[in-house]
Formats: sequence, C-alpha cells, structure tokens
Amino acid sequence: MTPRISIDPFLIKLFFAILLASFLPAHGIGTPIFGWITNLAIALLFFLHGARLSRDAIVAGASHWRLHSTIFAVTFVVFPVLGILSGPLLKPFLTPDLYTGILFLCCLPATVQSAIAFTSIARGNVSAAVCSASASSLLGVFITPLLVGLVLAGSSVNNVPLSFDAIGKIMLQLLLPFILGQMARRWIGAWVVKRSRMLKIVDQGSILLVVYTAFSEAVIGGLWSQTPLSALVALVFISLVLLGLVLGISLLLGRLLKFDLADRITLMFCGSKKSLTSGIPIANILFAGGSVGTIVLPLMIFHQIQLIICAMIAGAYARRE
Repeated sequence: MTPRISIDPFLIKLFFAILLASFLPAHGIGTPIFGWITNLAIALLFFLHGARLSRDAIVAGASHWRLHSTIFAVTFVVFPVLGILSGPLLKPFLTPDLYTGILFLCCLPATVQSAIAFTSIARGNVSAAVCSASASSLLGVFITPLLVGLVLAGSSVNNVPLSFDAIGKIMLQLLLPFILGQMARRWIGAWVVKRSRMLKIVDQGSILLVVYTAFSEAVIGGLWSQTPLSALVALVFISLVLLGLVLGISLLLGRLLKFDLADRITLMFCGSKKSLTSGIPIANILFAGGSVGTIVLPLMIFHQIQLIICAMIAGAYARRE
C-alpha cells in the first residue's frame, strides 16, 4: 500500500513533448492541423470521462456537505488568495507570464484520479473523495474562467485577454462533450469502465498534443530566450511552499471543524491538488498566442511535486494502526 517515490512516467512524456516542440515546433500548415486534432482529442477525452463517471458514487458521498464545502473553499478560495497575496514576493523572481501561470494554477479545479487514489491509500473517506473530486472537476469548467478573470484583475495582470467568448468555447469544447458522455452512459458506460487503459491513452495523448502545440507556438515566439533558468528554479521552490501552505491550512481547517481523521485526510488530498487534465485544455482556450506554453509551466511543475509529496504523506497515513 505504500507508494514508491518516483517520477511520474507521464511527466517524462511531457518533457519529451516539450523537447520535441523546442527542436521541431509545428509551424506553417502544421499549426492549424495540430490545432484541430488537439480540439477533437480533448472533446473525446471529456466525452469518455462523462461516460465513465458513476452517478451512484457521487450520490453516496454527496450528503457530507460540510466536508465538500470546505474542500471547494480551499480549492477555489484559499489557493487564489494565496496567489494574489504572494504577488509582491513572486514577481521579482518570475517573468509576467510565469506569474500569470501561478495565478492560473491557483484557480484550477482538483484532480480526480490521483486525489481519490491517495485518499484510498491513506484510508480516508473514499466515497466523499469521489464525490468532491468529480464535482470539483465539473464545476471548474464554470468557475475557473470566471475566477481567472477576477484574480488577474485583482493582481494587476493585464497582459492576458479573457472574454465571455473564451468561456463559451470552454463550455462547447469541454462541458458539452461531458454532458453527452453522461447521456450516453447507460449504453456505453460499462464498456468505457472496462477499458480504463483506452481512457488513459486518450487522457495522456490529448494532453501531450496540447502541450506540443502550445509549446511549438511559444518556442517560435521566443519562449526559452525570454525565460531565465533562475525563474525555473524559483518555480520549484514556489510550488513546494504553495503546496505546503495549502496542506497545512487544510489540516488546520479539518481540526477546527472537528472532522474525523478519515474526513481530514480527504480534505487534505482533494483540496490541495490541481488538475493537469483540466488545466491544460482550459489554458489553451483562455490564453491566446504563444504565452500558453509559458503559462502552463508552473502547473506542470506543481503537478509532479504534488504527486511526490502526497505519495509520501499517503504512505505515512497507510502505515498507521
């Protein structure tokens, strides 16, 4: 039950996608072709997630409204507040696009698979974790674009266009396929659940396509020449501190609200994690131009760090009596 501490293989694939985009970026007629393929892959991904999501599991955990409210508060309130308040400290070490990436990271919904997996390993409230993580992922399609607009305005970051047109695109590309998948669940749900490997391939493949396309445009726009190594090192340190603060706040809230240990574990793992699967497609729609590749860098770094740290914590809880 104790997980090994190792690099996520998917992060290695992401690294090679960035490497490929750095040396062989898509350009010319290849740019719109990769764009269309990427959009179709993302729509398929959310359709399959909609078909897979169990309504029974959501109903089983939905009654614990105090826990879910607290998790959503950490995900969509505590994170953004920390991002805005830390602005004066972070801006001297980061480029404007990287700081925008930190703010965008703070506005994202929680992960689904890893939050539930770590809660299960640590023997937390799994049914509540399924409900909370799934609801966070779905609500994030609505909340994240609006929250990004508010946070960027509150932090005086004005170099990123955001409009209701972008929100409409998110609804069309992410939410509509998800709803269609839920509607088709009665016919294909069992088939999709049995083919989790296929969903994983679509999941990872779509993200790799988005990363390659986004970084290709960023590289052509001068990404690496404009991003100093010191800023990348600062991102690692910032991610560690941000995750540590949120984990500590989650534990404190769990004790203040007198949750039992299983619920405190669920709050910690569901409230502190940010979704790479939802984040990269949303960034691809919200942020136009070559800035997308830079803006998703903090999310990719934070994603790996949260897996490593949360694996250590889950292992410690798993070894308890």
